[in-house]
Amino acid sequence: MLLSIDDVFKIARLARLGLTEDEAQIAHSQLSSIFGLIAEMQAVDTHGIEPMSHAQDISQRLREDTVTETNQRELFQSAAPQVKNGLYLVPQVIE
Repeated sequence: MLLSIDDVFKIARLARLGLTEDEAQIAHSQLSSIFGLIAEMQAVDTHGIEPMSHAQDISQRLREDTVTETNQRELFQSAAPQVKNGLYLVPQVIE
């Protein structure tokens, strides 16, 4: 992908950045090298390579999905300053 200096200024305007001509030249060279690296990676033939989520073929040990804590809802609501119908009441902050 070819990137012009006008494209750099357009990107800077969209990002609300004020760039000088020198800063735009630096950004242009940096962005061009990034796009060059992306083009190199896209040129690699990956046909026949299976996608993977991790570099090693491992999996997580899973535990039983069981409840380990007791229901303490009543205890927590007893400490709340205001509760109505099982809901915590808070002061209105937006009018």
